[in-house]
Amino acid sequence: MGYTPGHRFRRQGGALLVNVSEWGIAVGLVVLGYVVGSVSPSVFLGKLFRGVDLRQHGSGNAGTTNAFRVLGPRLGVAVLVADILKGVVPVLVARFLAGPVVVVIVAFACVIGHNYSLFLRGRGGKGVATGAGAALAMMPVIGGYLFVVFVVLVFVGRIVSVASITCTILLPVLAYVFDQPLPYLVASCLMSAVVLWAHRKNVVRLLKRQEPRFDYPWAKRKRQAVSETMTGEGEAGSAGGRPEVR
Repeated sequence: MGYTPGHRFRRQGGALLVNVSEWGIAVGLVVLGYVVGSVSPSVFLGKLFRGVDLRQHGSGNAGTTNAFRVLGPRLGVAVLVADILKGVVPVLVARFLAGPVVVVIVAFACVIGHNYSLFLRGRGGKGVATGAGAALAMMPVIGGYLFVVFVVLVFVGRIVSVASITCTILLPVLAYVFDQPLPYLVASCLMSAVVLWAHRKNVVRLLKRQEPRFDYPWAKRKRQAVSETMTGEGEAGSAGGRPEVR
């Protein structure tokens, strides 16, 4: 039976012993996952380029959706990419250095770090982008399918939480259908549970039909242009109908 370099076992005196250095690698990888997950690109970029703390604007959530709404599409895309990489990089490192069990724990640590950030006093986002990155690094095909589903649902329905919740539920289902290793299936269930818990308020708003829709940047600009045109025409009409005062 073969194991990856960080997952070798030795039998001595009938007991299964794990190399101490490998325990150190495993612990270090988990800590790395949590610390990297705790870094908040949305808060950092908001303060750097807009002079605002994202936690005090919009929904108050330090996640990608609120970044799009408050910071604009360009910084929103930057936050999205950074949040995804927070899940991809630690998991890929763990896959190279350790076995599947450690990889699973690292993936879970990334999502926990994002949702309960070490640097934001336990606050954070909802784990969708970071969880997607971790899933993509563990199960690329499934991650690709879920990305397509997410984009289609957001484009058609314009409710990000619906797309997020749907993909979160589909993750463990697809992991089972595609016969992924048991550790990855467990990771899918754990990450989905954390992300769904973070969306509990969204579920309540959805049931009450109060969940806001996502505004496409081009649609917002078009409405602003129409509004400005109508305002200009209204002012011109008022000026034209006003009697001249001598």
